[in-house]
Amino acid sequence: MPETLPSAMTAALTMGHGGLKMIEVRTDVPVPVPAAAEVLIRVAACGANNTDINTRTAWYSRSVADGTSAKGGVGGFGDIDPDEASWGRSSIRFPLIQGADVCGRVVAIGDAVSEDMMGRRVLIDPWLRDWSDPLNRDMGRYYGSEHNGGYAQYATAPVTNVHVVESDYSDIELATFATSYVTAENMLTRACVGEGDVVLIPGASGGVGSALVQLCQRRGAQPVAMSEIGKADQVRALGAVAVLEREPHDLAAALHDAIGRTSVDVVADVVGGLMFAQFIEVLVRGGYYTCSGAIAGPMVNLDLRTFYLKDLTFTGATMIPPDMFARLVGYIERGEVKPLVAATYPLTDIHAAQQAFLAKTFVGNIVLIPPAD
Repeated sequence: MPETLPSAMTAALTMGHGGLKMIEVRTDVPVPVPAAAEVLIRVAACGANNTDINTRTAWYSRSVADGTSAKGGVGGFGDIDPDEASWGRSSIRFPLIQGADVCGRVVAIGDAVSEDMMGRRVLIDPWLRDWSDPLNRDMGRYYGSEHNGGYAQYATAPVTNVHVVESDYSDIELATFATSYVTAENMLTRACVGEGDVVLIPGASGGVGSALVQLCQRRGAQPVAMSEIGKADQVRALGAVAVLEREPHDLAAALHDAIGRTSVDVVADVVGGLMFAQFIEVLVRGGYYTCSGAIAGPMVNLDLRTFYLKDLTFTGATMIPPDMFARLVGYIERGEVKPLVAATYPLTDIHAAQQAFLAKTFVGNIVLIPPAD
């Protein structure tokens, strides 16, 4: 017999663009009702990611030139264009429940959903697409951005995006995978990373960076990490063949000292900023630069002569192929990747959680836990 569900829930509502004060934790938010092709999930845990911060602060607006800094993330950016404030350079409807990295159990289903989904533990593929034209990036949406997400006790999602997961990992551990690991897998796929490739990974201690290290290892590639020295042992334990300091004065020399060569085959970057020019200089001829973030700053110095004379390939990596999340679930179930839980916070402490996320003093992912009913 279906369980009786409450009519109201606790949720973190983002009320508009700006600083942390734009997030309100409410206990009177109506529990959503699944549409015909949706399920209702009782959220057990929801991981944090940069998209939460970037959307709230409207960092995607072209008028913002700063990185995803603690100052901007806490206080907001003063000069933003709300009409291009999302990852897709469009406006956002508020109030919004953010949070893309959901792990939970299905507690109700829409009329078009199989009964077999009831009670199953699931993860959500955060990339929402029109399945009549699934490769059309212009029709893509993101969970917790154009659709209410998982910073709540309950959340709905299209059944096409809901993946049953059979794993010994805890709910909290499973909530670290979705955004970080599928982003990392997309970056490596777009850059054609294969066995033996040397891959430079700036920001290797973060969620995407630590996923890149593991997924490079899985492909037989050689990840060379860049990280604060205090995090080096943890990053090396993930499988990095070497760990460089975060901002070496001479990157080529640092590479030579660490791995005996001054170049790499691929740069998998979520950092950008002032180091960008050196990233491009150390690529081999015919190498790949793949990017899915710019936490140190989106405005970079590019010498086009380096780009074309070295026959480089640049790839952005945002919307994933339709089958990629299912592949990630397979990696999880087979134990080919492991979670990195840096800290957990109650959902009611989301302000503190985001401040900790912005401080970047951890390795891995931060996870928020909604209150029990």
